[in-house]
Amino acid sequence: MEARELESIINMCDKATKSPWNSFIEGRNHESGSNFIMTGEENDRDYDIEFFNIRKYDQDFIAMSRNQVPKLVEEIIRLQKILKDNSIPF
Repeated sequence: MEARELESIINMCDKATKSPWNSFIEGRNHESGSNFIMTGEENDRDYDIEFFNIRKYDQDFIAMSRNQVPKLVEEIIRLQKILKDNSIPF
Protein backbone atom coordinates (compact mmCIF):
# COMPACT_ATOMS: atom_id res chain seq x y z
CA MET A 1 0.00 0.00 0.00
CA GLU A 2 1.12 3.49 -0.71
CA ALA A 3 1.65 6.09 2.01
CA ARG A 4 -1.40 8.12 0.98
CA GLU A 5 -3.64 5.05 1.29
CA LEU A 6 -2.28 4.30 4.74
CA GLU A 7 -2.69 7.95 5.78
CA SER A 8 -6.31 7.85 4.58
CA ILE A 9 -7.01 4.80 6.74
CA ILE A 10 -5.37 6.40 9.78
CA ASN A 11 -7.37 9.61 9.24
CA MET A 12 -10.60 7.63 9.11
CA CYS A 13 -9.69 5.80 12.32
CA ASP A 14 -8.79 9.08 14.02
CA LYS A 15 -12.23 10.53 13.15
CA ALA A 16 -14.13 7.52 14.48
CA THR A 17 -15.26 7.29 18.08
CA LYS A 18 -12.34 6.35 20.32
CA SER A 19 -11.50 2.74 20.92
CA PRO A 20 -11.82 0.23 22.36
CA TRP A 21 -15.05 -1.00 20.88
CA ASN A 22 -16.52 -4.09 22.50
CA SER A 23 -19.28 -6.18 20.97
CA PHE A 24 -22.07 -7.30 23.30
CA ILE A 25 -24.48 -9.96 22.05
CA GLU A 26 -27.66 -10.79 23.95
CA GLY A 27 -27.45 -14.35 25.23
CA ARG A 28 -23.66 -14.42 24.92
CA ASN A 29 -22.50 -11.36 26.90
CA HIS A 30 -25.67 -10.34 28.72
CA GLU A 31 -29.19 -11.65 29.28
CA SER A 32 -31.46 -8.73 28.45
CA GLY A 33 -31.50 -5.77 26.11
CA SER A 34 -30.20 -5.57 22.60
CA ASN A 35 -27.02 -6.31 20.69
CA PHE A 36 -24.68 -3.34 20.74
CA ILE A 37 -21.10 -2.15 20.55
CA MET A 38 -19.88 -0.32 23.63
CA THR A 39 -17.42 2.43 22.74
CA GLY A 40 -14.74 3.58 25.15
CA GLU A 41 -13.66 2.06 28.44
CA GLU A 42 -16.01 0.92 31.21
CA ASN A 43 -15.15 4.01 33.30
CA ASP A 44 -14.88 6.38 30.30
CA ARG A 45 -17.65 5.31 27.94
CA ASP A 46 -18.88 7.09 24.88
CA TYR A 47 -22.15 6.13 23.21
CA ASP A 48 -23.41 2.61 22.47
CA ILE A 49 -23.83 1.60 18.84
CA GLU A 50 -27.06 -0.38 18.55
CA PHE A 51 -28.12 -2.47 15.60
CA PHE A 52 -31.57 -3.18 14.27
CA ASN A 53 -30.57 -6.17 12.18
CA ILE A 54 -27.04 -7.55 12.09
CA ARG A 55 -25.41 -10.94 12.28
CA LYS A 56 -23.42 -11.34 15.49
CA TYR A 57 -20.22 -12.16 13.61
CA ASP A 58 -20.57 -8.99 11.52
CA GLN A 59 -21.01 -6.97 14.71
CA ASP A 60 -17.95 -8.64 16.25
CA PHE A 61 -15.99 -7.87 13.07
CA ILE A 62 -16.95 -4.18 13.15
CA ALA A 63 -15.83 -3.84 16.78
CA MET A 64 -12.61 -5.79 16.18
CA SER A 65 -11.83 -3.69 13.10
CA ARG A 66 -11.98 -0.43 15.06
CA ASN A 67 -9.56 -1.87 17.59
CA GLN A 68 -7.14 -3.60 15.22
CA VAL A 69 -7.00 -1.63 11.95
CA PRO A 70 -4.88 1.20 13.42
CA LYS A 71 -2.43 -1.40 14.76
CA LEU A 72 -2.26 -3.16 11.40
CA VAL A 73 -1.56 0.10 9.57
CA GLU A 74 1.15 1.03 12.08
CA GLU A 75 2.74 -2.39 11.52
CA ILE A 76 2.67 -1.93 7.74
CA ILE A 77 4.35 1.47 8.10
CA ARG A 78 6.97 0.01 10.45
CA LEU A 79 7.75 -2.86 8.07
CA GLN A 80 7.90 -0.55 5.05
CA LYS A 81 10.42 1.61 6.92
CA ILE A 82 12.57 -1.44 7.63
CA LEU A 83 12.46 -2.40 3.97
CA LYS A 84 13.31 1.12 2.88
CA ASP A 85 16.16 1.44 5.40
CA ASN A 86 17.60 -1.81 4.07
CA SER A 87 17.09 -0.80 0.43
CA ILE A 88 14.67 -3.64 -0.21
CA PRO A 89 12.02 -2.72 -2.79
CA PHE A 90 8.38 -3.22 -1.92
